[in-house]
Amino acid sequence: MFDAPREQLGRVMVVDDEADIRKVVRMHLEKANYEVIEATNGEEAIALLNSGDNPVYVDVILCDIRMPKVNGVAAIEYFRQQYPSLPIVVLTGFPDVQMATSFLKQGVLDYLVKPVEKEHLIATIKKAVDQHEMMKGQFTT
Repeated sequence: MFDAPREQLGRVMVVDDEADIRKVVRMHLEKANYEVIEATNGEEAIALLNSGDNPVYVDVILCDIRMPKVNGVAAIEYFRQQYPSLPIVVLTGFPDVQMATSFLKQGVLDYLVKPVEKEHLIATIKKAVDQHEMMKGQFTT
């Protein structure tokens, strides 16, 4: 007997140039019932969100900092300007206290350091999706 499919809890865009990181994050989030969209850098993420008549809709962006083409700093700045209510979580292998503080002041929801524990990742994404749902509710009521 098969279990009925569970409802998706939210859609997460994972922006990271490391395929292994994207794979592990996808595996953890999909097991927790989140849909995952992947982008290999900030340029690709921006293009997905702005893809003409068929833009990609997400509930949260999980973004690395050090990437080729458009890096995480520039991408996050763009996301904050264009999608101010969209929660952003930084996931980096190069922690920097000043950068973390700067991101948090800019409205980034959280700053995670690789390797991140599965439970912490899922709890942070849940908090971000919940925040996004609350923000959407404010604009639709």
